[in-house]
Amino acid sequence: MNKIGIIGDLINNAYGRARRAWRDKDLKAYQALAISQTAQGSDYLDVNIDSTRNMNVKLEEMLAFLPDLIPALQEVSPLPLCFDHPSLAFHKTAIEAYDFKESLPPLINSIAASRQELDELVALAGQYNASVLAIVSERVTTSGGAPCETPKESYETAQYFVDLLRSKAKLRNDQIFLDPGLPPVGADTQGLVNMGLDTIKLMRADHDLKGVHISVGLSNFAWGTPKNIRASMERAYLSVAGELGLDFSISNPEHNPQPLAMNDPLVIGLKDALNQSRPLEGETIAESGFRQTTAILDLVKDDEDDF
Repeated sequence: MNKIGIIGDLINNAYGRARRAWRDKDLKAYQALAISQTAQGSDYLDVNIDSTRNMNVKLEEMLAFLPDLIPALQEVSPLPLCFDHPSLAFHKTAIEAYDFKESLPPLINSIAASRQELDELVALAGQYNASVLAIVSERVTTSGGAPCETPKESYETAQYFVDLLRSKAKLRNDQIFLDPGLPPVGADTQGLVNMGLDTIKLMRADHDLKGVHISVGLSNFAWGTPKNIRASMERAYLSVAGELGLDFSISNPEHNPQPLAMNDPLVIGLKDALNQSRPLEGETIAESGFRQTTAILDLVKDDEDDF
């Protein structure tokens, strides 16, 4: 199986090291995170300095800090940066501070049907020839965005965004990243993990989408499972999704986010659990989703003491 590209996500206030760096506005600490993720094989460095449940960050604070942070990261790492925020102002400020002579063009993460500044974000990508990550788990409606309910809707959303980015921003397919969504598997009672996998299959079968990248946010996938097995659970997902065509993840490079062997017991168990989430005749998705949750708990039951 091919290597899964890594968008290193440690510059994110969900992690304690990043929270401390933010509180102290410590550029050296941010540089240390950039250096370590570069050494661990990342392809991009995600820059997410937004609020979390543990910390409130105002947009104005981020905009004031980005002109210092972006050059500091580029000073110590040649990797392109991934600007991770829904706000146009965040992306404009970050990209204006970006030195295109030091790195390949950055990645705008993300555009989605619900973005109020969608047209402006697409135009910004075109102006700077930046790559773009599009969320395809939200379909475009006349009133904005709404959650996709089927793989077909997600696939049609992918087609829509690829056409939009090629026609309006003049991007190539290989500058486009598509995210089908990935919820925590242990709490997925609506079959959303399978919907994402089915979307990947549909996208990879479309010759017009050849060359696009498919990426997910990996870090929440194993939430709720024992801590000592979470990294392996993430890798098991990469095995299943990578076989279908996933080629990137936003993930912690310290966890070696690469696929396990397809005959690994954890991969086999995960595939079985996901198959159990497929509704049988006369079943609701909630009923089959409960089977998936039970199967996941059985898969990790030997590690229950670590919950």
